[in-house]
Amino acid sequence: MEPNDTIPDAPAEAPVTLAAAPAGPQPVVGSVTPADAPPAAPAGAPAAVRSRPRGRTALLIAAAALLGIAGGAAVGYGIQAERPPTPLAALSQPGLGYPAKALPADEAPGPLPADEDRLARADGDLRKLLVAKPKGYREEEGFEAVDGWIDLADYARSFRNEGHMYEKLLSGDLRRIAGASWERGNRTVGVTLVQFRSGAETGAVEHADGQLSYMSESGVGAGNEGDPLKGSADGRYYLYEVDREPGYLPVYRARAIAHRGDVMMEVGIYDTKPISKKDIRSLAERQLERL
Repeated sequence: MEPNDTIPDAPAEAPVTLAAAPAGPQPVVGSVTPADAPPAAPAGAPAAVRSRPRGRTALLIAAAALLGIAGGAAVGYGIQAERPPTPLAALSQPGLGYPAKALPADEAPGPLPADEDRLARADGDLRKLLVAKPKGYREEEGFEAVDGWIDLADYARSFRNEGHMYEKLLSGDLRRIAGASWERGNRTVGVTLVQFRSGAETGAVEHADGQLSYMSESGVGAGNEGDPLKGSADGRYYLYEVDREPGYLPVYRARAIAHRGDVMMEVGIYDTKPISKKDIRSLAERQLERL
């Protein structure tokens, strides 16, 4: 065929021969397309362009970001390395002044008083620090102490939640407990010294603070704020609300709580007659002086 020759145009459509429709219904050949299905692509439409997988795109972006951070850090390190070093501050402080010689003995500050020294230790026999038996009293019968020493389990039983108190003291580096109890008529007086091993935080302080924390509540405590105990940093003494039950004598109670050094002290008075503040205060102050 020569270059100038042309191919005759093909007919737009092939001729269709129409046949007469049969008289009866004919079976449907092929599948039926639902009405809501998307239209089929035209026969002459170009094929869709394949898109890049999303995971690959995210990976490329993350890699580019990582390279950018690493490059920025390298540039910053290089700039910092070229700068001159920054001199450190002098170890000495010229603003502080020191005396040319030690102070005379009469002008030198003395040690902290015992009520302010939280690390003061009570060594030796703790029982010897118990206040002396009040005049006219005798040893209480049935007191749980053995030769002046109180077992931890016996001490914990004096609290409502004895299991909690037992575990708390056992894990609080408890050292020993000394106590004494006396009675005269219907009045009973008891003193307990709970000593802890001194550490960064004295256990005696925590134990005393724990007991003081609920004393202002009614039912479990005295129901009032109490009064400060002279000679103690935060010790207090309390008079409880009278406990009355039908068929029984009334019960009056007073309690004092304080700490000094590694020892927490507790003083208690029980009676069927009213207890004065002077009674509990004077006994607690005498015990505090012994520490």
